[in-house]
Amino acid sequence: MAEFPFRIDATDRDARTGVLSTPRGDIATPAFMPVGTAGTVKAMFLDDVRSTGTDIILGNTYHLMLRPSAERVRRLGGLHKFMGWTHPILTDSGGFQVFSLSELRKMKEEGVEFRSHIDGSMHFLSPERSIEIQSDLMGSDIAMQLDECVANPCEHGPAAAAMRLSARWGERSKAYFGVRESQALFGIVQGSTYADLRKESAERVVETGFDGYAIGGLAVGEGHAAMCDAISLTAPLLPRQRPRYLMGVGKPIDILEAVARGVDMFDCVLPTRSGRHGQAWTWDGPINLKNAKFAEDDTPIDPQSTCPASRDYAKAYLNHLFKAGEYLGPMLLSWHNIAFFQAMMAAMRSAIAEGRFEAWRAGMRQRWAQTSENQLA
Repeated sequence: MAEFPFRIDATDRDARTGVLSTPRGDIATPAFMPVGTAGTVKAMFLDDVRSTGTDIILGNTYHLMLRPSAERVRRLGGLHKFMGWTHPILTDSGGFQVFSLSELRKMKEEGVEFRSHIDGSMHFLSPERSIEIQSDLMGSDIAMQLDECVANPCEHGPAAAAMRLSARWGERSKAYFGVRESQALFGIVQGSTYADLRKESAERVVETGFDGYAIGGLAVGEGHAAMCDAISLTAPLLPRQRPRYLMGVGKPIDILEAVARGVDMFDCVLPTRSGRHGQAWTWDGPINLKNAKFAEDDTPIDPQSTCPASRDYAKAYLNHLFKAGEYLGPMLLSWHNIAFFQAMMAAMRSAIAEGRFEAWRAGMRQRWAQTSENQLA
């Protein structure tokens, strides 16, 4: 196992706050990881990402292996140097993007053959090749095992087959990865929304033994309630002294409820994707700054924020930028949204540390439920 100490400092029922220590810096948990899809957090300078309180970002193996290629990234000094980010990076295995983006894919025991969504070229990704790309070529701090994801709803048979293939791929990923002092490997629990499959998957992944454990296969059509049920079942089956990571989940209400169930790490494209389309996330829910009602609103999104994008620009100006098609609009809103998500995570950490998380959670649920533009699942 990697020497990545994970310290739990405080708990409030199942919610917990602590620190995951890596050679490139500490990660305060619960943590939100902005997504750097192709070696960049879209529409943002990395110094601005860091200024929001971001400790770790996520890189996408699928996108980087296709363009510019993992081998080129290695020749240019690895992903940290290539991007200009000196802090921790977690890379996904590429499995979800193969599932969601590739035009043609063929799953088999050896791995997955798929056609690039960029140019139609054929590629093959095995558990061993995924680890080679993430750890050996790109130099990520935390790598993920290759897994097979299925969309929900999914019948029990296909969900079971995908889960068991993922478990076997996890064993191969661990065998190839071995023991590395400066890099960690996380395993992934699958099983769709089936309690028996989630339990079997968790048992197999824990038996294989990883540095951290991810809950995968959620936020793919099952809905908020089913997601929460799956997390409630799975999290207690994972080792308490290892970080728990809920993959690809990013709505504030989903993060809130997952933290309440003992999850430590999150990633999602939602903050920057929303920002590029004019949506700002706030303590009272999301607002669409392209709406005409903001055309003469001279107030900032959040005057109390430490983020310049949230504090120093009027909603009317942001409305104008989007109406005029100016690039600055998506840049400012992406910055604001990342800052909001990190402020939300910091508020959760403080609430857990002070033993008031359950009250804070109840207050935020009520506040979001009362917002007309709320996007509760």
